[in-house]
This record gives sequence, structure tokens and C-alpha cells, in this order.
Amino acid sequence: MFVCLVGLASLAAAGEPVVVPRITARLTAQDIGLVINVNDPYSVEVGNFYIDARKLLPAQVLRVELPVRAELSVDEFQELDAQIKKFFGADTQALALAWSQPFAVDCNSITGALAMGFDRALCSKSCAPSRKSSYFNAYTARPFSDLQMRPTMLLAAKSVEMAQDLIRRGVASDHTLGLRGSPPVNAHYLITFDTARSSRAPSFPPPGLLRDFGVDVHVEKSNVLKDVDRLLIYETGLAQVDKLDTLSWVAGGVGDHLTSYGGRLDDKSGQMSAVEWIASGATGSYGTVSEPCSHPQKFPHPQILLLHYVQGASLIEAYWKSVAWPQQGLFIGEPLAAPFARR
Repeated sequence: MFVCLVGLASLAAAGEPVVVPRITARLTAQDIGLVINVNDPYSVEVGNFYIDARKLLPAQVLRVELPVRAELSVDEFQELDAQIKKFFGADTQALALAWSQPFAVDCNSITGALAMGFDRALCSKSCAPSRKSSYFNAYTARPFSDLQMRPTMLLAAKSVEMAQDLIRRGVASDHTLGLRGSPPVNAHYLITFDTARSSRAPSFPPPGLLRDFGVDVHVEKSNVLKDVDRLLIYETGLAQVDKLDTLSWVAGGVGDHLTSYGGRLDDKSGQMSAVEWIASGATGSYGTVSEPCSHPQKFPHPQILLLHYVQGASLIEAYWKSVAWPQQGLFIGEPLAAPFARR
């Protein structure tokens, strides 16, 4: 029931190969619950667009009243959490939040707090190791049924129009990659000159073509990637990532940068926000909302993300399963995008 880079495409990681479960099922539209903030015009418009795009039923949509600001207080979060638990039943396996703010609860990301519970103790020392996710590299396609947690993702973008484009890309991506005879897509992993922010480099997959899935893996020492077509994955480590406007993503593409505050979506941290990846054409991204230090466990594991995704997992599954300590990490994008899923 397990596969690794060796078994998938005659590639081995540096040291021990990464082993992931063989994926036989994924989350689909019937498994998702959508939360809309009626106090936020962005949330209402994006939420209604998502209902139509993924054909969600009324029982899958919860409308709440929240303040539109970067962070919720603990009391505000607990009220939201209680509403979600009361409204959604056992069939709801994951959540989509139709807003860009709020994105944090104290030092916790809102996606981490909703999925794993609010961790108050972490906020006294945010650089410490945080709770390990039971969903990390897990076999299950039923996280709430099996693990009593709902992975959560924000439909976050810089505008309503960009969020609608994001959703369109997610829907359009389904079943489009890994097809026989199609040209390969590209996965780029950059080892930058910022040593601390390159702590994931030992986990990068070796370069080469994954023939079974049509993914060409590139690993390079550089601060900048530019003028790349058919881009599926781009992972790097910098406070600011340049030349995103020169990249051409495939629908369902994901990108993230290891830095302290990529998950702060209000542009007040002085570092690039994860929504810039969405603005450049990516369908998903990730960043932390409080100082994580450079623990690679607090960021997506490059090989685990890749191996789950190319096996047909949805974007929310592949991203969430790739982060061992996601309490501070904010997941954004169209959660159901599944470019490698078979019909």
C-alpha cells in the first residue's frame, strides 16, 4: 500500500527515499463544506461563485457573521468553531472558507486552528515545535471520518475577480495532467542563497523526468526562476520572490516560499504574501502567519506534496498531507483542484 520516488519513477531522495501511501480515492465536491462571512462583500460574492462552480448543495454552505480583519480573537474563533461543528455533519470531510481575512487566531493560522484546534501554548514560543498533524502523509481520503479533523483552505485572492479566476483554474484543472502523449509539466525547486530559508533543500526530489506522470523535476541553485512554461510546482525560500509575472502555470499549479510571514495576507509584514502566488496564476499556496523559525516541518515537504498530487489527490489533500506541523500555516487556493485524478 506504499510507494516512493524509487517505486514511482526510478528516483531516490538524498539518503532514505520518501515513502507515501498509494492513493486510491480523493475528496470531491460532495465532501466539502463552505463557510461564507455575510459581513464581507468579497466573501459573499466569492462564496456564491464557488457554490455554482462546484455545484454545492444548501446543506454544504454555512453563513456566519465575522469581523473583517486580519485576526480573530480567541473568543470570536471559538464561536465560529462551535457554529461549524454544529452545522456540518459527519459527511463533511474538509472546509473551504470564502474570504481572505481573517487569516489568523493569535499565532495560529485560521486553517490550522479549525482543523486541529486552537493551540494557546504555542503563542508564548512560536518558534517551538508545534503539534504534529495526524493527517501528515496519511492514507485516508476521509480525514473527518477517520481522524476527526477537517483540513481547511481559504479561497483567498487580492480581489473578487482574481478569486473567481482562481476557482475557474481549479475546476478546469480536473483530470487534465498525466495523460498519455501529453507534453510534460515542470516542477521547479530552488536552493537560494538564503541559507535559513532553504532548510527544505535536503527534501527536494532529485531532478529528472517522472515518466509515469509527465512531470519534469528541476532542482537548481538560484534566487530567481523566470520565463518557465507549463509550471506545476515552484518551491523556494526567500522573503520576496521576483519574476512571478514571467511564469506560465498549468491549471492546478501550486507555489510557495519558505519565509516567516508568507501567510499574513494583509501586506503588513514586509515579506511577500502567499496571495502573490495566486495573482501570478497558481491555484494553491501556503505560508505561515507567525514566526515559525526555519523548521522544515512547518512547511510543505516537497516530495510528499509532489507524490500525493501526482497520484490524483486533490490540492487540499496533497498540501495538507505534506505539512507535519501545520498549526501556524495558512493554506490558500481552490481545494478540490485535482489535475492528476482519473475519471
